[in-house]
Amino acid sequence: MHIFYGWWMVAACMVIALIGNALGLFGAGVYLHAVVTTNGWTTGLVSSAITIFYVVSALLLIPVGSGIKHFGPRPVIAIGGISLALGVVGIGQATSLWEVYLFFFCMGIGWAGLSTTAVATTLAPWFDKHQGRATSTASLGASIGGMTGPPILLFGIAEIGFPSTTIVAGLFAAVVLLSLVSPVLRHRPQDMGLLPDGAPTDRSKTTAIAPNWTYMTALCTPTLRTVVAAFGVGMMVQIGFLTHQVTMLALSVSPLAISMTVSATALAALLGRLALARFADRIDARATTAGVLLLAAGSLGAMGLFPDPSVLVITSIVFGFTVGNVTTLSPIIVRREFGAAAFGTVFGIASCCIQLAAALGPSLFGLLYDRFSSYGPALLIAAILDVLAASIIAIGSRKAAS
Repeated sequence: MHIFYGWWMVAACMVIALIGNALGLFGAGVYLHAVVTTNGWTTGLVSSAITIFYVVSALLLIPVGSGIKHFGPRPVIAIGGISLALGVVGIGQATSLWEVYLFFFCMGIGWAGLSTTAVATTLAPWFDKHQGRATSTASLGASIGGMTGPPILLFGIAEIGFPSTTIVAGLFAAVVLLSLVSPVLRHRPQDMGLLPDGAPTDRSKTTAIAPNWTYMTALCTPTLRTVVAAFGVGMMVQIGFLTHQVTMLALSVSPLAISMTVSATALAALLGRLALARFADRIDARATTAGVLLLAAGSLGAMGLFPDPSVLVITSIVFGFTVGNVTTLSPIIVRREFGAAAFGTVFGIASCCIQLAAALGPSLFGLLYDRFSSYGPALLIAAILDVLAASIIAIGSRKAAS
C-alpha cells in the first residue's frame, strides 16, 4: 500500500517535537532545579534566565514561519538542532550567572527552530482535509518528549552528574536532528509531483481566492486577536507551571515521586493529544480550547487551595491532560480560519505574540514564590488567568460566526 509522503513528514516532525520538548520546554524545569541546587542562586533569579529563553524563541518565530514558508524546513531545523544542543551542553557547564543567561539564550534559538510553529508550518503545505490530524499527530512527539525527557535527565544527573548528562543529551539531539534534515524533510508536495493529502495529481479543484494576509492585516482581525490573547494567557500559565513543577513538588514530595509525577503529567498530555488527533478534524476547536482551559484552571485552583502532596500529584496529572492541547489547538484554529497559503505568515506573528506572553510565566511563578515563600498565590492567580483565557476564546468563536 502506497503511503503519502506527507505522513513521513509527520513522523519526522514527531521526532523533532520529541527532542525539542524533552530538552527545551520540559527540560527547562530540570535545569532550573539543577542550577539553583548546584549554585545556591534564588529560584526567581534563575527563572529570569528561563524567561530570556522564551523571549528569544518568541522573537524568532516570525522568521521561523517565514523561513520555512519560503525556503523549506531544512535550514531552520538544522540551525535549531545545533543551537539547542549547544545550549543544553553549555547550561551543564555554567559556573556563573552570565553563562546561565547566555546558554538559555542559545537554547531559545534552538527551541524556536524546533517549536510548534516550525512543525505546523512544515506540515501546512502537505495537508488540507487531514490538517488537524496531521498537526496533532506530530505533536504527540512533544508529549512523548515530556514523558521521557525529564526522568532521563533526572536519572542522568543522579548517576553521572549534571555536566556529563547535558553533554550526552546535547550530542544525542544534534546527531538525531541533523540525520533527519536532508534525507527526510521536504518543502512542498508539489515539488515531488504530489498534492496535499495525497490527492490524485489530475484532480480538478476550484478554490476561492484567499486574502493576501500580512502581519498587520491579520492582527487587525478579532479572529486572530482572540487567538493571541487566549493562548498567550493560557501558555503563560502552562509554561510557568511546567518550569516550576519539579521545584514545587520537591518541597513536599520524594525524588522518585517527582520523577513519576512529571512522567505521569506528560503521559496525560500524550493521552490528551491522542484524543485530539482522533477527533481534530471534526471538533469545534475554539469550544474545545475553552473546555481545556477551564480544566486547567480547576487543576491549578485545587493545587493552590489544597497543597497536600497527594493533591499536588493528582492535580498535576489532571493538568497534564490540558498541556498538549493548549499547545496544539492554536495552529489548528489559525490554519482553519486563515488557510494554508497564509499560515506561515499569520501563525508566525500569532505564535510570536503568544510566546512573548508565555515567556512571563517562569518569572511570574518565581517572583511570586520568592515574595510569599509558597506557590499557593501563584497557582490561584494562574487559575483565574485560565478562566479569563477560556472566556476570550469563547467570545472569539461567536465573533467568527457572525
